[in-house]
Amino acid sequence: MKQGTFTDIEYSGRKKETRREEFLEIMDEIIPWDEWVSVIEPYYPKGKRGRPPMGIEKMLRMYLLQIWFDLSDPATEDAVYDSYAMRKFTGIDFMKKSVPDETTLCKFRHLLEVNGLNELFFEAINRVMVQSGHMMKDRTIVDATIIDTPSSAKNAEKARDPEMHQTRKGNVWCFSMKCHVDVDAGSGLVHTITVTSANKHDITETANLIREDDEAVDGDSGYLGVQKRSEIQQNEHFSKVDFRINRRPKSLPKVSDHAIDWERYIEYRKSSIRSKVEHVFRIIKCQFGYKKVVYRGLKKNENRLYTLFACANLYSLAIAGRKLSTT
Repeated sequence: MKQGTFTDIEYSGRKKETRREEFLEIMDEIIPWDEWVSVIEPYYPKGKRGRPPMGIEKMLRMYLLQIWFDLSDPATEDAVYDSYAMRKFTGIDFMKKSVPDETTLCKFRHLLEVNGLNELFFEAINRVMVQSGHMMKDRTIVDATIIDTPSSAKNAEKARDPEMHQTRKGNVWCFSMKCHVDVDAGSGLVHTITVTSANKHDITETANLIREDDEAVDGDSGYLGVQKRSEIQQNEHFSKVDFRINRRPKSLPKVSDHAIDWERYIEYRKSSIRSKVEHVFRIIKCQFGYKKVVYRGLKKNENRLYTLFACANLYSLAIAGRKLSTT
């Protein structure tokens, strides 16, 4: 049994637990630490020469704190020193262990990016969810969201990121990227994501999102006409998929005040199913604070999104009172 410190004893007498502590306790319980550590271990330095490397799980916990609370490398290091909840989550005892500095955290993040380990985290979580019955198949929901770039995201030549592009949503112009997701219609859990520049239309990524065993696909009016695209018609399976796309409100026929508007009722029913995808976007943007891109280039931001969506799936399970287990 781990002996508590004087700080632990002092904090145990508090009358209230903060929302940050509650969130970290939920994530600490539901994340499969052993599986994620085993994914990183083959690529992690063995420490045969020089200073011994930091523990894999400690670095992973630091990295997750960084992306959950949208912190920079120096701010993550400072937050562990300042916040008792974060220090408790990482399991660092200042009397015995040192906090990984910002350079160590930066190198660990690059290790994950170079070897594509973020995507392996996402695939491992989804594989277990399918085995445990949390994620069903046959029906899926496609959607996309725009993630803006900060106004200061320019290089030394005062040029913006060449991999991103400006687009207009409504009457607002923005320079950003677009995240396309495919959500399981039964559970609302994300099973596929792709990242493009913001000027790419939603409909162009549909073939990359649909699973091979999906029989029906729901989407908003931005996906109207998807069944006519060549990549859909030329695919033997995709050409048989039932696309249940919302119609634009202006295209619905008008009825008298005393008649039942069946057309509009059908569209409402479609929307009630399709809206499940919005819950995932809320977790990513509001819970994790990922409203603006953090890095230059699509690949780095895609790696971050893989881990964020894996954690969002786990958080959704925890909030629903379910556990990640194959038994």
